Amino acid sequence: MGMFHYYEFKESEVFIFDNFLVNQIKEGVTVIPAHNDKLRKVVDEHFANKKMVYISNRYFNYAVDPLTYLETSKIHNLVAMAIVADTTMAKSNAKLESMFYKKKFEIFETLSEAMAWVQKELADSEISKEI
Repeated sequence: MGMFHYYEFKESEVFIFDNFLVNQIKEGVTVIPAHNDKLRKVVDEHFANKKMVYISNRYFNYAVDPLTYLETSKIHNLVAMAIVADTTMAKSNAKLESMFYKKKFEIFETLSEAMAWVQKELADSEISKEI
């Protein structure tokens, strides 16, 4: 597994791997539903015709409009979302946000835990597809 693309946007940094991406939102940003347009373009470019997982690395403090997740759920090849949060407040916010996301959603303390989970989720999604 190796990183093959990196994007630096005004509001975030995106690291593209073989079957997942890591998005690290910058300090003080408010993520709104319109941010999904940029996400869709990246997903379409790098993950067209294959399932993928989104990892949000919550290194900085920022806000998320929970309605953003309703649109994110519509990305057809997005199988699951992982949130990496190491503070009580970030975990609490992620739990609230999970109520708006219609697919598999997990919270982890470390990026390495989330990355290991990605492989399991993608394998499970392939098995369920075959049934």
